[in-house]
Amino acid sequence: MRVGLTYDLRDDYLAAGYSEVETAEFDQPETIDAIAGALQRQGLAVDRIGSAQQLTARLVAGDRWDLVFNFCEGLYGFGRESLVPALLDAWRIPYVFSDPLACALTLHKGMAKHVVRGHGLATPDFAVIESPADLATSLPLRYPLFAKPVAEGTGKGISIASRIDSPAMLEPVCRALLEEHRQPVLVEEFLPGREFTVGLIGTGQAAEALGTMEVHFGPKADPGIYTFDNKAHWEGRVSYALLTEEPLVEAVEALAVSAWRALGCRDGGRLDIRLDAAGIPNFIEANPLAGLNPGHSDLPFICGFKGISFDQLIQRIVASALSRVTQPSAGSPGATGQ
Repeated sequence: MRVGLTYDLRDDYLAAGYSEVETAEFDQPETIDAIAGALQRQGLAVDRIGSAQQLTARLVAGDRWDLVFNFCEGLYGFGRESLVPALLDAWRIPYVFSDPLACALTLHKGMAKHVVRGHGLATPDFAVIESPADLATSLPLRYPLFAKPVAEGTGKGISIASRIDSPAMLEPVCRALLEEHRQPVLVEEFLPGREFTVGLIGTGQAAEALGTMEVHFGPKADPGIYTFDNKAHWEGRVSYALLTEEPLVEAVEALAVSAWRALGCRDGGRLDIRLDAAGIPNFIEANPLAGLNPGHSDLPFICGFKGISFDQLIQRIVASALSRVTQPSAGSPGATGQ
């Protein structure tokens, strides 16, 4: 089987003049090497395609693959993670991970929370600030609040200033985020409880939790918040441990699996969960294109705690995608179940 591998290599974008922050979600060569190696050890022939632009050129030139392992984050707009899946759908080429709808939905954290809440699942009360004019009236939310860009990952835009303790702090924080990130700001009620990230594998009713990891903040960390700096420079600041306390594990993972299914996510990824003041798990956000660096990404960390090797993780992700290949997809008669 010939498998294409799409990805955004950070070095390429840095060489093109993009900043360290702009490229924070993109991958290092060792991550792509690790994924390619795991695929090859399954007996798959790997063709490294690269970015969406490189994929487009290859498609126009007539290249095709039996399956594409899509790992492209994209750069602009709410549809940036949807671009490669949409192209592959247009050419009816099966691929790994979520479809364009789920990618766009989960990237916009406000829309994802609407869907999760619509399914009766717990998530903090929130508002989406499109412009400074939205701050002219008080928000129907209880302080403290938490503010972050509505469509970023890797903690981009999250700092100590993200926690807002009074109405006087709300406008300057939101204005700064609007100006810096050029996108709406999600403002939600701050939850004071413990924070977890849950690894997921599979699709629909076959989806299951791989394990749950708790984030512990050390004395050198930005306190109590998983900030951009805490994520980017986690060693010496943050430590991780597998959650084993029952019935908390069951409650956290049940919420994660339900939210994963509600959002239509596929094959593998992560969900972030935080406890409220009463100890009730709440959905924070979903990541259907979770990091896969074996040395410092959360999903491989979770698998390591559970005794699942990196090769086994990649194998299970691919197996989940292949289970769809012969199944017609909704709204697409005769499709190959991309």
